[in-house]
Amino acid sequence: MVETEQTPRPKTGDTEKITINLGYVDLGHIDLLVEEGFYSNRTDFIRTAIRNQVDRHAEVVRQTVARKSVDLGLRHFTRTDLEAVQAAGQMLDIRVLGLATIAQDVTPDLARATIASLSVLGALHAPAAVKAALADRIR
Repeated sequence: MVETEQTPRPKTGDTEKITINLGYVDLGHIDLLVEEGFYSNRTDFIRTAIRNQVDRHAEVVRQTVARKSVDLGLRHFTRTDLEAVQAAGQMLDIRVLGLATIAQDVTPDLARATIASLSVLGALHAPAAVKAALADRIR
């Protein structure tokens, strides 16, 4: 299968590893399609199947993102960002569909003082101490 320009291959740092369990018959079907040259390997098949399902439900995703005010894609929070929020006397309700990252130099106290809630559909990369400090605010 040839990748198109609309679906660029993710770089290694742009992916999250997951594990799935499949029945033997489903796995056999995948292996047959790989053997016949429809896909280069099992991962190629699984990524394609996931993209097809996401595309199939694109309108629902679009509506939900708009309704819930979700940031789509990558969202990075630096110490400077959070200090500005704190100086303004505000707190953030963070909603991300994709990848949310909190910088390594953000302290647990600063995170608690500025993040009221955190909901991530995808992956959250943050220092362990910050994740622990926000545990009761992560949905």
